[in-house]
Amino acid sequence: MDAEDRDPDGGPAQGLYITATDAASGKTVVALGVAEAMSRRVRRLGVFRPVVPGGGAVDELVDLIRTRYRIEEPYEDCVGTTYDAVHLDPARAVETIVDRYRALAARCEAVVVVGSDYTDAANTTEFGFNANVAANLALPVLLVVGGMERTPQDVAAVVRVSRQELTRLHATELAVVVNRVQPGDEEAVRREVAAALGAGANSTTPLVFTIPEVPGLTAPTIRDLVRAADGELISGEEALLDREAASLVVAAMSLPNVLDRLTEGVAIIAPGDRTAGLVPGLLAAHEAANFPALSGVFLTGGFTLPASVSRLLEGVSSPLPIIASGEDTLPTALHLAAVRGEITAGHPGKVETALGAFARGVDTSALLNRLNVTRSVVVTPLMFQAQLLERARSQRRRIVLPEGGDDRILRAADIVARRGAADLIVLGEEEKVRARANALGLDLAGVRIVSPADPDLVEEFAHEYTALRAHKGMTLDKARDIVQDASYFGTMMVHSGRADGMVSGAVHTTAHTIRPAFEIIRTEPGVSVVSSVFFMLLADRVLVYGDCAVIPDPDAGQLADIAVSSARTAEAFGVRPRVAMLSYSSGESGSGEDVEKVREAAKLAHERDPDLLLEGPIQYDAAADPEVAALKLPGSVVAGRATVFIVPDLNTGNNLYKAVQRSAGAIAVGPVLQGLRKPVNDLSRGALVQDIVNTIVITAVQAQGPGGGVGVGVETGPASSPATGLASSPASSPTSSPTTSSPGKSAR
Repeated sequence: MDAEDRDPDGGPAQGLYITATDAASGKTVVALGVAEAMSRRVRRLGVFRPVVPGGGAVDELVDLIRTRYRIEEPYEDCVGTTYDAVHLDPARAVETIVDRYRALAARCEAVVVVGSDYTDAANTTEFGFNANVAANLALPVLLVVGGMERTPQDVAAVVRVSRQELTRLHATELAVVVNRVQPGDEEAVRREVAAALGAGANSTTPLVFTIPEVPGLTAPTIRDLVRAADGELISGEEALLDREAASLVVAAMSLPNVLDRLTEGVAIIAPGDRTAGLVPGLLAAHEAANFPALSGVFLTGGFTLPASVSRLLEGVSSPLPIIASGEDTLPTALHLAAVRGEITAGHPGKVETALGAFARGVDTSALLNRLNVTRSVVVTPLMFQAQLLERARSQRRRIVLPEGGDDRILRAADIVARRGAADLIVLGEEEKVRARANALGLDLAGVRIVSPADPDLVEEFAHEYTALRAHKGMTLDKARDIVQDASYFGTMMVHSGRADGMVSGAVHTTAHTIRPAFEIIRTEPGVSVVSSVFFMLLADRVLVYGDCAVIPDPDAGQLADIAVSSARTAEAFGVRPRVAMLSYSSGESGSGEDVEKVREAAKLAHERDPDLLLEGPIQYDAAADPEVAALKLPGSVVAGRATVFIVPDLNTGNNLYKAVQRSAGAIAVGPVLQGLRKPVNDLSRGALVQDIVNTIVITAVQAQGPGGGVGVGVETGPASSPATGLASSPASSPTSSPTTSSPGKSAR
């Protein structure tokens, strides 16, 4: 059955039962990864835990998946029974689980089922219980095996025994994920496990994937440690309690010896009566560029800080968390050493790291294809965003972020890097940028930091810019000053091939962000103007609006260019372009200067791309509503099914997208610039971190070029309209002399 033929309201839900061989296998990483992958294909995702603790406690994994993937089913419907009920009557408990799962599955397209958490550590039959439940639910099993402290041969032996138990209990094994593998052993583990499974025998042989050990996933956060120590934050930023503690050091020695033992992200445990000399030294080390950044300091013994030390902490205003614990040093150290990091909704950094690790280790397309999870006809905002992320990750591109001094940019860079969606370059002085990232508890280890004052690059860029602008009388001395501006420097990195795209505007104006692109990168062949689109993510579809941000009052030729460029952009992101050129009248019903402009633009656009599905002039209701279309423009292939809406001017466009955004609850992603030879995108100065992440991902996809990566496969006509797949040929236009238009001031 093709994705376009799938009826989301009919048929049984497709489910997968995730169970592990032991408590430390990291099953949560796999459950999150599977939920993320399924969310790209289905609209109504469900999550189910067969067994949870009783007493009214909320299962954190169910809560995390429900929240992150906007699952509407009530929490109570996502759980089966309790451990106490299983102990009391296992057979009755399984009956309850089956009944509750079926009730949930009847309302979902796909369900992620996550087995028990080995709460009963001494219960050797827990794996068998999960296998029995999977068999009774008629769900294939994804087996998670822990690879830590195991040789490849040891892992294969565990898989053999587990498979025997699954077979004995009539459960079907779909795939094996070996998690927490020693880095470097991945291939050997895959080879040994494949041999144990008889890989290659037939198409039903379980798939085998490996995920290497990621230390940050098991490291506790400072907040976790504060809870374990029953501590109290007495100095520093509360937000930094969410940073991982990579290791622990008990500072029961002199300061020089403590300094020799500092490593990146270490948490210090120190007697509270030794603060006079120790705390100032640790604060100085934390701020020093040639020492590792600390994650926190725990002062034990319940001592009151001396007045001089309190005054010092107030004066330096260090963000480093300092926590007071009432227990003595040894009990505190023992309690903290026993804490293991958990992946929960309260640990967003861990969630992003987990999803990135899963994506790198598991071929989700192969997994879901084996499971036969087909795409839903409708496209939710979450699905569209997840599909974009998958595409960006498939062919990573280098994106430069000029505004390294903005915390939102650093936070977005942390998320994108953890997810592996792009290779990032942040502009700024490396020492300052990394110090601020450390202070915010961010991981920018894989992010390149480049100074816009780098003398070699400045000299190279100045010569190139002088040559590009020689016709404007540019001199080398003046060019040296210009290219050190962050926007110009970032644009030159794109122009020179050191980066594939740029995202800016969190601090700078729209004009400041894109003027260098007009001067340096310029428009692509066949495009006369740079314009923009917004992706409007509605509840059940994705629409494209252009131009709502750049050209104030386009003439007919520019409007035709916007239509063709917007169709190209839509198709590049998997939205089949059916273009409506908006006006206050439809077809031949109206006249007037504004209508004639749109009519002429539609004619020019048809001439530039005869295969483009386009209608204009047309009113919005006739473009969007099939019933209105049947009355006003019967027989039109666009009317009532438009996916790309071209507005006649910036005033109309800016108001239109904001009205839909506020009134219909749509998510507006953009503006996405189009028409440049290489992608440069502008942010709103009020952009949230997630807005920045979205723009980086979109820029990375644009940088892949036509057909790059894997298409998002979106057909976004009205839900009542039949889906017909993507257009057969890309939009094209004849080459013309490129010009540029000054950007309009968009009140974003």
